[in-house]
Amino acid sequence: MANSAQARKRARQALKQRAHNASLRTAFRTAVKKVLKTIAAGNKTEAKDVFQASVKVLDRIADKGVFHKNKAARHKSRLSAQIKAMA
Repeated sequence: MANSAQARKRARQALKQRAHNASLRTAFRTAVKKVLKTIAAGNKTEAKDVFQASVKVLDRIADKGVFHKNKAARHKSRLSAQIKAMA
């Protein structure tokens, strides 16, 4: 356990930041799943709209450093390709 006041405070801050990052990770995954669900439904116009909204979420979370920017770019690229492949 932390022995100094500084270490105790850093431990408290780390717990708080960990909870915040966990909620951001959940939002990232939810945004991706939302797009996948609309793609599975087969509505291309709706999928494009949901994708545009999700791109903002993915970029914002990647900018905060919760996920690497390349991971966000990879997800955006794959989702975009799936939308383009829709009939």
